[in-house]
Amino acid sequence: MDFAENLNSIRQRIAAACARAGREENSVTLLAVSKTHPPESIKLAVDCGVLHFGENKIQEAKAKIPLCPGKARWQFIGHLQSNKVRDAVELFEMIQGVDSLAIAKEISKRAEQSGKTMPILLEVNVAGEASKFGYQPELLLAELNELNALPKIEIHGLMAIPPFAPVAEKSRPYFQRLRELKVECEKILGVPLPHLSMGMSGDFEIAIEEGATIVRIGTALFGERLSSVRRPAD
Repeated sequence: MDFAENLNSIRQRIAAACARAGREENSVTLLAVSKTHPPESIKLAVDCGVLHFGENKIQEAKAKIPLCPGKARWQFIGHLQSNKVRDAVELFEMIQGVDSLAIAKEISKRAEQSGKTMPILLEVNVAGEASKFGYQPELLLAELNELNALPKIEIHGLMAIPPFAPVAEKSRPYFQRLRELKVECEKILGVPLPHLSMGMSGDFEIAIEEGATIVRIGTALFGERLSSVRRPAD
């Protein structure tokens, strides 16, 4: 696996997708999904110019982040349990995947205790999948003002994970729905929301065409996750 080669390919594909959508390339942040990859891989990525990393397990992040270059910037992209909120507030500069008013309240409380304000993205279950976390769109719109009133969080936008599809184009309707929902949220709040976090290794180009500002890419950058690599037969 040649990380620099993979990164160059991803950047070219991001630039091409932005060009198709009439967008500036710098309007999209590449979030390298570094779960299961060791600090050495993070250092290599930073040396290649990647600065934004996503982790989805608090315990792994607590062990890993102190061993990584100080210029690396971290976002939490997993499902956050209430008993992990304090650590998440301490470790990360943004929490994606906030999927309930209760978790948002806990984040605000812990952020106040830490003397900081926490940027968050609200996760939407755009396909209504029983197996996934995330707000139902109607509930999100109903609770949005209450979420926005919490003193120590800042709503920066929405995130979603569409149903798995072997053909990337099949993800487009879900990305369109998230973009439309962001517009609805902006109308309720009366302010713009800067971020749409959507698109992963298999469909990020479609996501960019539909307005993604953050794409979460792991496998296409780092190769297969260590926990996913099959051991050779004995």
